[in-house]
Amino acid sequence: MRMFLRQSTVGREPLAIAMSGVRMGERLLQIGMDTPVVSGLLAAKPGLSGESAMVVPDDATAVSAKRAAENAGALVNIRVHALDALPFDRQAFDLVVVHNREGQLANMGDTRTRALQECRRVLRPGGRIIVIDKGTPSGLAAIFQSRKGPEARALTVETLEAAGFRSVRPLGDRDGFSFVEGIKAGGSD
Repeated sequence: MRMFLRQSTVGREPLAIAMSGVRMGERLLQIGMDTPVVSGLLAAKPGLSGESAMVVPDDATAVSAKRAAENAGALVNIRVHALDALPFDRQAFDLVVVHNREGQLANMGDTRTRALQECRRVLRPGGRIIVIDKGTPSGLAAIFQSRKGPEARALTVETLEAAGFRSVRPLGDRDGFSFVEGIKAGGSD
């Protein structure tokens, strides 16, 4: 009887897309890329009435990002650039999504706070940042993978607060993904 009561997953967005909250018409900036499919689908969400941009650390990732965007049917401005000096004007975006499942923020060392301050600079007042971290593994993956989700999440919260974001909070931890949100306070740079 239970199998008849389960809801269909056909037509649903992947978890990372739904948790980002990106909507049509918004201006979206993605930092880095962990999963090409997720990056491509996120880039497609703002549609033609919005804007989608991505900053990646190297040319190989840019090629992969371009392929992912094409597969999703997205128009995206992809730039290879340092993360601690983003090539965009102040208040140019409504939402920034930082792909951090591979631990890119932790690997940046002393420059991670500066990189997140740059994300804050390019957000409009009231804009949001979503950091997608590696979450607690579930199912069979829980047996074979380490449980580094809580440590990564704590570092993300601490770094977002140090960068000046307000109302920093974990949104959820499911299916190996962890989501942390921060808000740029209104009127602040």
